[in-house]
Amino acid sequence: MTNFNDRERGEEAKFAFDEENAFKIAARRNRLVGEWAAGLMKLTEEETDAYKKAVVQADFEEAGDEDVIRKLLGDLTAAGCDVSESDIRTKLDECAVEARRQFMSQG
Repeated sequence: MTNFNDRERGEEAKFAFDEENAFKIAARRNRLVGEWAAGLMKLTEEETDAYKKAVVQADFEEAGDEDVIRKLLGDLTAAGCDVSESDIRTKLDECAVEARRQFMSQG
């Protein structure tokens, strides 16, 4: 019975570790896509830093990426940038790959 309990605790720890890493990668992805959007909107360096944080915060509104996409699309449209929802989704995918690469090379 002890082996089973040890294995269960190990699985729970691995799940928590995986969830934490997924969160860190998503936050990094959101910072990267926020930096991309800030560049399109021609924000200053200070504004870019604040905007990247705002994009990360937007991801806490609901599960999934729709909250981030809505924020980016709304902000980019308001700034007069010609960017579609499809463009944003593509950039999110690209940034997810880069975020994972950066995260894995950290260790």
